[in-house]
Amino acid sequence: MTRVTTRHHDLVPLADRIRYMQSFRLGAAVLLLASWLTIPAVHAATFSLLGLVTAGYLLLSLAGEAAWRALGRRGLALFGAMLIVDGVFLAWLVYATGAAASPLRGLILLHVIAVALLASFRTGLKIAFWHSLLALMTYHAQEAGLLAVAPTGPEFQRLVMEIVIVWSVAIATSTYAAVNERELRRRRYDLEALARLAFRLETTAEPPAVGEALVEAVVDDFSFKRAALIVAGGEGLSLLAHHGLEPSVLAAETPGPDSVLTRAATGDESLRVSHLDPDRDHWLATLLPGCRNLLIVPMHAEGRTIGFLAVEHGLRRGSRIERRVVATVERFTSQAALALNNAWLVEQVRRLAGSDALTGLPNRRHFEETLDRELARSLRTGQPVNLLMLDIDRFKTINDMYGHQMGDAVLRAVAMRLSETVRIVDVVARYGGEEFAIVVPDATTEDAAALAERVRSAVEDLDGPVPVTVSIGLATHPTHARDASTLLEAADRALYEAKRSGRNRTAVCQDERHPTLKAAGDG
Repeated sequence: MTRVTTRHHDLVPLADRIRYMQSFRLGAAVLLLASWLTIPAVHAATFSLLGLVTAGYLLLSLAGEAAWRALGRRGLALFGAMLIVDGVFLAWLVYATGAAASPLRGLILLHVIAVALLASFRTGLKIAFWHSLLALMTYHAQEAGLLAVAPTGPEFQRLVMEIVIVWSVAIATSTYAAVNERELRRRRYDLEALARLAFRLETTAEPPAVGEALVEAVVDDFSFKRAALIVAGGEGLSLLAHHGLEPSVLAAETPGPDSVLTRAATGDESLRVSHLDPDRDHWLATLLPGCRNLLIVPMHAEGRTIGFLAVEHGLRRGSRIERRVVATVERFTSQAALALNNAWLVEQVRRLAGSDALTGLPNRRHFEETLDRELARSLRTGQPVNLLMLDIDRFKTINDMYGHQMGDAVLRAVAMRLSETVRIVDVVARYGGEEFAIVVPDATTEDAAALAERVRSAVEDLDGPVPVTVSIGLATHPTHARDASTLLEAADRALYEAKRSGRNRTAVCQDERHPTLKAAGDG
């Protein structure tokens, strides 16, 4: 496994720029030689003078390249200095081969285009200014008699027109180069972001961590206002990871046929939604109250929809998110979908290895590993972790009156009802005997208490020959406990209070040091 590094290098390395500009300089020398052999007007200067100056110019450029290799990063100033030397050489070359009548004036345009494409659009404009300044200086030097060749006729008007042409070419080339450069930088940024996400997913094995990696990646790289990773479980939709939302425990819900989630899943494409209809998307509207400009990307694995990424891009109402951003988020989601599906498969294998033979739930060892992992994640993210301890009321009486086979059937029925009632991110385990434990991450104490009440009511509503109720104790990290051991103790004390207060109720720990327990239930 190789870690991906994403240093921000230039699109075109400086070494390549220098090499290409050296090619331009060599090409200019070759063109000068060809012009001398074919165009009589170039003979305004002697061949020996042209050859001597050109050779000196090429040697100076080679010396500049050698100095750049010796100086390393500081060689960028040498690159700019050689562009200035290029301008001086080309201005002299044009003057020496006929001034206004020189057939080599086109080299100036080629130089401006090359610099705008190889360096940057700003440098291209600066070089256009430098060539214009040199042309005006040459003209006025001729006019003042400082140079041997004097200007003739309408040379100034021709010079002005040539300067206009140079600037037009510089502006046009720089504009198109800037557009291409911006697009290339965006694409490079997207690829680097995708590589960072791939590395993080490569080192992640748990479904919640996969969800966090995806949400954090899209939020950090595209500055989304809010984000929610919604996964589909046996009982419907559930929240796996989020950003910018208040953590809450929402009952799982299956979207209706008119829901935007259903449309995204059946249409197999991302949807851009300006606002949600609470009647059609009550669950999603509750999750993202008052949302505007929502992008919903379905997640697919093994030919089925396993969830959705919903992000709010926070632009003004009516605006649309860029297609480039949509395409990149889709790539992120596609990669995370495979990682999430694999994490679920790994978790399933682990669950089978660490499951209770009677109920099929994770056993105590698996529960303790899960609790330690969630507490460690809580320290990183700052989100609370809740622990529910459940005990079947008067279970010994059930065994004594109806036999152990009936007791086993009650344990299986309660285990199934617990699994059906909790969220997909919650972990239900058999703690021992008739006692169960539920780890509820990313939820406040109040939301966990509401979940506990739903669990208690769901067990009480079980159909069977034996009436069954449970007592529940709830404690929250870090409010009531510092670590796994003290969290278990706090939840156990709350469970004892629920039992002592009449059973079939939920007791919430109120204070870590001196717990005052509050019971709620049917009594």
